[in-house]
Amino acid sequence: MDSTARKVLERLTVSAKAQVRQVLRARIVLAAAEGPANAEIACELGIAVNTVRKWRGRFARYGTDGLKDARRSGRPRIYDDRVRVAIVAAATSAPPHPAATWTHRAIAEQVAGTVSAAVSPSHVGRILANLDLKPHKVRG
Repeated sequence: MDSTARKVLERLTVSAKAQVRQVLRARIVLAAAEGPANAEIACELGIAVNTVRKWRGRFARYGTDGLKDARRSGRPRIYDDRVRVAIVAAATSAPPHPAATWTHRAIAEQVAGTVSAAVSPSHVGRILANLDLKPHKVRG
């Protein structure tokens, strides 16, 4: 382990704002650098031996970047980026004349007319919430 990686890991272990899992992973790697066996490290930190094996291996293969959470597949997106852009464009534009503000239902109807994709109002709400957009609070 080089000195820069050691410094990063040591800083991580004393950080008050680091995630607990990141601190644990850094402690595993730092303990492994001292030379004890996986079982000793696991016993010392109160974790499973397989956990020690996993993070030692990930650090050996990828360095400090290997200690980050791996991407997970998750559920595939239902709508592509075109639909998301249409939702954001509608939410950030002026609402139709009689309405003072956008509603999720109105945005869904607007997007269905422009992109030819039927989007539910609740899904519009989820997309806007992920982007921290609140069109119902904007007066235009």
